[in-house]
Amino acid sequence: MEPRDVAKLANLPKQEMRWLLRAQAGDREALDALLRLVQEPLYRYILSLVGSRALAEDILQEVFLLIYRKLPWLRDPELFRPWAYRIASREAFKHLKRERRWVEQSVDETVLADWPVLPRDALTAEMLEQQVAQIAPASRAVIVLHYLHDLPLGEIADVLGIALGTVKSRLAYGLASLRKQLTTKPSS
Repeated sequence: MEPRDVAKLANLPKQEMRWLLRAQAGDREALDALLRLVQEPLYRYILSLVGSRALAEDILQEVFLLIYRKLPWLRDPELFRPWAYRIASREAFKHLKRERRWVEQSVDETVLADWPVLPRDALTAEMLEQQVAQIAPASRAVIVLHYLHDLPLGEIADVLGIALGTVKSRLAYGLASLRKQLTTKPSS
């Protein structure tokens, strides 16, 4: 292992790094510990995309199977979490497409300049959880990853396998949808 690889591994929590490396070497207990570590965040993410607990549980099982099968080929252990989210995203979108609930939206990039972006502090997790289910899955994935799982936009592009401009477009579209929902709801 090269010195720069060791430096990357130092950014991971030590126990997580040990579990990951041991799991890649075939240690079943380490794999179980690693999967327990990401189970809850991945489940919440998938649930926010598909909206059904039973379907989210099924998809999570498929994600875990894929992680198990492909973990030995993960070259950069530092990328384990984004890699796991990428697998979860693909599986959730595959199910949404299969159910014909997937809606691709395209937003003219020139319109994005006219949309003010809400500061992160203005969006609470509680408000997002209640409102995000009503927006299209493509935008929902970006909003959930960015605001609830604190991933930067560049990392979201990697997770979803799309261009950074598309991530920004989906974020803007999703935020515009959330703004519209908030302004059309009667105030108490």
